[in-house]
Amino acid sequence: MIRKIRIKKLDNIRQAGIDPYPTQVKRTHTCQETIDNFAKLTDKELFLVGRLRAIREHGGSTFAHIEDISGKIQIYFKKDGLAEGKYKFFLDNFDIGDFIEVKGTLFLTKRGEKTLLVKDYRILSKSLLPLPEKWHGLKDIEERFRKRYLDLLMNKQVLDNFLARSQIIKTIREFLGERGFVEVETPILQPIPGGASAKPFKTHHNALDMNLYLRIAPELYLKRLLVGGLERIYEIGRCFRNEGLDASHNPDFTMLECYAAYWDWHDLMEFMEELMRSVDPKIFPKKWRRVEYKDVVKKGQEKESFAKIEEPTFILHLPDIPLAKKGQALQGVVRGIELIKAFTEQNDPIEQKQALKKQQAYRYDQDFIEALEYGMPPAAGFGLGLDRLAALLTNSHSLREVILFPLMKPKKGSTFQARP
Repeated sequence: MIRKIRIKKLDNIRQAGIDPYPTQVKRTHTCQETIDNFAKLTDKELFLVGRLRAIREHGGSTFAHIEDISGKIQIYFKKDGLAEGKYKFFLDNFDIGDFIEVKGTLFLTKRGEKTLLVKDYRILSKSLLPLPEKWHGLKDIEERFRKRYLDLLMNKQVLDNFLARSQIIKTIREFLGERGFVEVETPILQPIPGGASAKPFKTHHNALDMNLYLRIAPELYLKRLLVGGLERIYEIGRCFRNEGLDASHNPDFTMLECYAAYWDWHDLMEFMEELMRSVDPKIFPKKWRRVEYKDVVKKGQEKESFAKIEEPTFILHLPDIPLAKKGQALQGVVRGIELIKAFTEQNDPIEQKQALKKQQAYRYDQDFIEALEYGMPPAAGFGLGLDRLAALLTNSHSLREVILFPLMKPKKGSTFQARP
């Protein structure tokens, strides 16, 4: 019913000779810039844009709020302050949720609220569905993840979390760049899914008639670049593992993998401490606690043991890491969450070949072994789960809170439901 009413309003706008979805927009300031620079802008004509979030009619005048990415600002329509018929046209055909461009000047209301007096307006995008009224009271929490666009729109904390995630990654990139690390990209489609012990997703390339896998890790390709002469490299990208879902696992996730030639795991620990402190000095100290794997982990009880570790801690001497030098592998754990895995890299091609063939969970890649035979410098590297880091720093209880579109099981009857 509401949608039909809004479509009628859409038709009214078109019949008035107005394009309800124009391509060109004029904006002089964001909402927050306008509020922050109110005194300087009081005598200037401004163009603001945003989504209508509230409309309150009072006889011959109407207050409203528009919102953009920076925040909200109040706008004010007066019947005698607009061209003939435009005041009624706004009330008759505009709704909460519509995007609008407004032109006007600033003033302070009697209550002291910074407000734009609208002299003219223009529709930018007509919304056909109403914004939800009880989004915070949803019984079906998963609906928030299925309709993330509404979650961002209705819950400022969600938007702030994703802006924080973006800033975290930006800080990491800047830190690495300032220290001579080069960002690279390696294949997501791989003929052999290597670099970790995990079940891959499988696909098929029709033109080449070959099976391929979505990468479970970029590690083996990054090490090929060490062979090729790049000394400090990193990649931030998606990895894919065909495994279960829980609060700390999603089938596709974002990893930072970083490698430095001529380093060992001791160099890495100092570097990681510095990196993490640059991201959030309140949570990450200058010096992380160091404990032995055998002292904190009982056989078969890794998860249970990690839940007891609160302060940032390196767990040293992890066993059975076939891509690492023996006895030089570690994990970084914070608040019971495994954030980091790091080690001195195995660069002996004969030892590496034997280790991969011994560990059946790790797939054997002959091309990688051949690359090592050309010579890879001594090196150390680490992987950092960026989803987990973002969840930790935003106090989120699940990775789904910091992944914009986490994998969800379709609702029964959904158009996304797989068909036989």
